[in-house]
Amino acid sequence: MLMAIIYRESGFRSDARPSRTRCLFIFPGPRPSSAYGYPQALDTTWDSYRKQTGNRGADRNDFDDATDFVGWYCHVSHLRCRIPKNDAYRLYLAYHEGQGGYNRKSYRKKAHVKQAARTVRALSKRYAAQLVTCEREFQETGGGCWFWPF
Repeated sequence: MLMAIIYRESGFRSDARPSRTRCLFIFPGPRPSSAYGYPQALDTTWDSYRKQTGNRGADRNDFDDATDFVGWYCHVSHLRCRIPKNDAYRLYLAYHEGQGGYNRKSYRKKAHVKQAARTVRALSKRYAAQLVTCEREFQETGGGCWFWPF
């Protein structure tokens, strides 16, 4: 599930950022948010993660740190929003909208967010199936296995 969220947010690009707005349809303007890195985490949320976990040296463009962050955020969503830990659809809604937005159901009128959550759910199932196959291959051959993002 964590990999599915990261893929949806950044396409596994370490330096992903939201596109800039445009001034006068030509000149690049400011970015709409401070989202950055694999998890597309906002500055304030990333700072909360670093303080609460004690992982003060964590970087959003480090895959291990980004994966830990997404796991932390899903755990907090589980606690604050009472979302089951295996519900990729609802955990993504909380990830995208924030826990407060999720609890206010801000996603209800956002078809693109609900579609993204369906995509995360489908990718999560695909990755879980690949993991089972990979584990079986590893046990049989002692070799590795590749995950395909789509």
